[in-house]
Amino acid sequence: MFADRARIYVRSGKGGDGHVSFRREKYVPNGGPDGGDGGNGGDVILQVDEGLNTLIDFRHIRKYKAGDGENGGKRNCRGKDGGDMVIRVPQGTVVKEAESGQVIADMSGENRRFLLLRGGRGGNGNQHYATSTMQAPKYAQPGQPARELELLLELKMIADVGLVGFPNAGKSTFLARVTNARPKIADYPFTTLNPNLGVVDLEGGNGFVIADIPGLIEGASEGVGLGHEFLRHIERTKVLIHMVDAAGTEGRDPVQDIYTICRELEAYNPAIAGRPQVIAANKIDAVNGEGDSPVEAIRAEFGPKGIRVFPISAVSGQGVKELLYHVRGMLDDIGGETTVFAQEYFPEEHLASSDEPCTVVYDEAADEYVVEGPRIEKMLGYTNLESEKGFRFFQNFLKENGILEELEALGIQEGDTVRMYGLSFDYYK
Repeated sequence: MFADRARIYVRSGKGGDGHVSFRREKYVPNGGPDGGDGGNGGDVILQVDEGLNTLIDFRHIRKYKAGDGENGGKRNCRGKDGGDMVIRVPQGTVVKEAESGQVIADMSGENRRFLLLRGGRGGNGNQHYATSTMQAPKYAQPGQPARELELLLELKMIADVGLVGFPNAGKSTFLARVTNARPKIADYPFTTLNPNLGVVDLEGGNGFVIADIPGLIEGASEGVGLGHEFLRHIERTKVLIHMVDAAGTEGRDPVQDIYTICRELEAYNPAIAGRPQVIAANKIDAVNGEGDSPVEAIRAEFGPKGIRVFPISAVSGQGVKELLYHVRGMLDDIGGETTVFAQEYFPEEHLASSDEPCTVVYDEAADEYVVEGPRIEKMLGYTNLESEKGFRFFQNFLKENGILEELEALGIQEGDTVRMYGLSFDYYK
């Protein structure tokens, strides 16, 4: 069974709580605090698996949870970190936040591994809170909570060329002739129930990938028939081959068929309808020699629009080679990388409420500026500071919440150190 959509629930691991304990040893009647730190919760990670080509596994397993961090123990024993949850997806999977529909990650191109949710950091044990005036702290830091998301997964095939047209236009026969794909072929509507991918091999290894989309009919963009279910698979394509039954074997007008499919593409996504296309006038071996040539009628209609028309026979192979080399030339002229959908939804933006206070103070003994607060701690725990976007987002957070202004009011200078929960940064404007 082919599946190209799925809805799942994911949750990162909760951080383990810090421990409160004190040394109790012989000859050490007043031992200090020795509570260990809690372990970090596991991350949720997306990983491309080249062996997968469908989302069928997500129809059976819908909940994915990373391991929780263990609590800290006595004698400075740190809790064990929770195990990461690695979710394997096919190449081309677009991951969206289910409620808003915004893109979180596109698992294609160079994006082979993506940190989706960072696990909660483990809490500090009471040993971290001993001071000269509080030598027996009875407080330990709780671990950060787990984070959760409802996700919508959509598989959008990685193909250079999209093959579109009415049912029984000959798309499957064409794909079987020019590629290594083996689609089911028969003479009745909707023989093809799943999208098919095939690789066209040309001389010199300069081939391309082609996707056959199950037959579109009028009203497909509004949910009529089967075609609308699979239109997402041509969203990455650069060129469209529009296959039409030039012989009109089912009594339809080829020119009107082309206009009908173009209207459906326009209604679904105008960007797809505007892509370069070529018309494959198929079944010329079945054209009746009497009367006007249907191929010339198609050329007369679409030639002035700059669309090339190639008469072919997918059964005999006539004209197929010329069509393929022309498409290869179109791809060479277009160039560029495969379409990759940009990230629109950043989970770290939706972590905490804005009314949680932050404190900004100057530590004279350490000659450092210290920024603390529940929201700062959560941001540090769930923001990937190693990525450019994550670091920029964290900088904007500090600015929008007035933390940078407070630092400047305290007299911070360029090159001074700012400490935030064990992390130190050099301050620069």
